[in-house]
Amino acid sequence: MTDPLAEVVSLLQPGAPFSKLVVASAPWAVRRAEVSRPFYFVMLEGGCHMRIDSPTGSTNGTGTQSDTLTLAEGDFVLIPAARSFATCSLGREPPREGEAVPTPVVAMPGGARVGDPQGAVDVRMLVGTCEFGSADAALLVPLLPQWVHVRDERRLSTLVQLVGDESRAQRPARDIVMARLLEVLLIEALRSTASTSASPGLVRGLADPRLALALRRMHERPAQPWSVVQLAREAAMSRSAFFERFSRAVGMAPMEYLLAWRMALAKRMLRQRELPIADIAERTGYSSVSTFGVAFTRHVGMPPGRYARSESEGLQAAPAEA
Repeated sequence: MTDPLAEVVSLLQPGAPFSKLVVASAPWAVRRAEVSRPFYFVMLEGGCHMRIDSPTGSTNGTGTQSDTLTLAEGDFVLIPAARSFATCSLGREPPREGEAVPTPVVAMPGGARVGDPQGAVDVRMLVGTCEFGSADAALLVPLLPQWVHVRDERRLSTLVQLVGDESRAQRPARDIVMARLLEVLLIEALRSTASTSASPGLVRGLADPRLALALRRMHERPAQPWSVVQLAREAAMSRSAFFERFSRAVGMAPMEYLLAWRMALAKRMLRQRELPIADIAERTGYSSVSTFGVAFTRHVGMPPGRYARSESEGLQAAPAEA
């Protein structure tokens, strides 16, 4: 059986090249406005609040939209799409966008000290940026939730403990082991749908048994000329109920999701340069090269042939740039 999440994660090629240990003493608050890369949090000890700025979050009364989470020891949070967020100690509100944050932050070897430098440490967390090695990341990340919060997951808790242990030790090859553990942690978090709290996206869609059937059919047979009616039938739902439930859970309409997945597959096949464009068009559900070309150009920003040539030229130039 096709696993849609595994396919997306495999195409994304997730990695965790950077992490640092943050220790904090209450009261404290930090806002991160730099949003160049996706971000993750591993709560090793204590707890905190997190506010994630989000275009589809709940309105907080200031015109800005956000989602607020409460993190506890052993929790893991992944923010796949780069966006600003704020964290703070328990018992206070995370600072909003534009709000002054007076908490002192002092650099220390391998991380940072937040709050009163003389205060008792009540929070330890591993934070860092992750990256997606795929050239299709811009197409695939929108299929993921805007945030993923995993709690009370035994396998993930074990990984968190291993990460925490490795972060405190000075063993040989520590950085390599940490990078591999964090990569596994990222993948485990994305696939832990049964115990995951997440904003709309593929994770939430797969957690719904009926929607999961439709999602698997789209991934198993992307070439089939699917319609909303046919997908609703796969989910054993009425057209209107399926459309509303899918859009609410996944964060996009069914046909919009199907288009994004087809385009990701098409880009991969074009980069591999093993099939003529006519075959790629057929494998991604288009009856002719022209209709495929129109859809691809509208979605990606350039015709399929030019995309394949640009990717090939980029690969050829890479060794010379190294």
